[in-house]
Amino acid sequence: MAICRSIFISSTVPRRHLPHKIATFHPLPNFSLFTALPLRHRRSLDSFSTLSSSSSMDNPPEGYRRNVGICLMNPTAKKIFAASRLDMPNAWQMPQGGVDENENPRDAAIRELREETGVTSAEIIAEVPHWLTYDFPPHVREKLKQQWGSDWKGQAQKWFLFKFTGKEEEVNLLGDGTEKAEFGEWSWMSPEQVVDRAVDFKKPVYEEVMSVFGPFLQ
Repeated sequence: MAICRSIFISSTVPRRHLPHKIATFHPLPNFSLFTALPLRHRRSLDSFSTLSSSSSMDNPPEGYRRNVGICLMNPTAKKIFAASRLDMPNAWQMPQGGVDENENPRDAAIRELREETGVTSAEIIAEVPHWLTYDFPPHVREKLKQQWGSDWKGQAQKWFLFKFTGKEEEVNLLGDGTEKAEFGEWSWMSPEQVVDRAVDFKKPVYEEVMSVFGPFLQ
């Protein structure tokens, strides 16, 4: 609790360790993203008018690992799910993960959310219509090269905004049991808090994500 009090501006953000999970997932709506974007993020209407599989399947920049990011919103408090990494002390992040070969990023986002948080009661309501990239610092790149057996410059991410429709007891940081746990604690945070607690090399991407999804978080 001391960490939260030293970082956050007003009130203490509660941390949670919840073991229970539920096994349902809601259907995905057909959602028009164009009118929700701030003006500086809008492209021509011909480029994207609805959330479609074609936007998700665009090729990312060469040399970057395909990845998805999940911005899970609490619709009541308009706050975002963030969790602390077990392998990086004091580093908090939103769920994310690699896209398997021949996997659609939308499907990957649903899978990663379930694997990392146990959450299945959620709906995709928006998508960043282009890939966002970040470069690995040299020491991180070397570590991941050993871990993955591939030398990537960084990650190219497709980001999705999910609306949480379940109860908090559903959150389970052990995930669905198919992958090794990545997180130790979790909390609902404001967009500013999420960006502030992210590692430095991810901050620009997080700022962009919050800007695009901003209309839904007000």
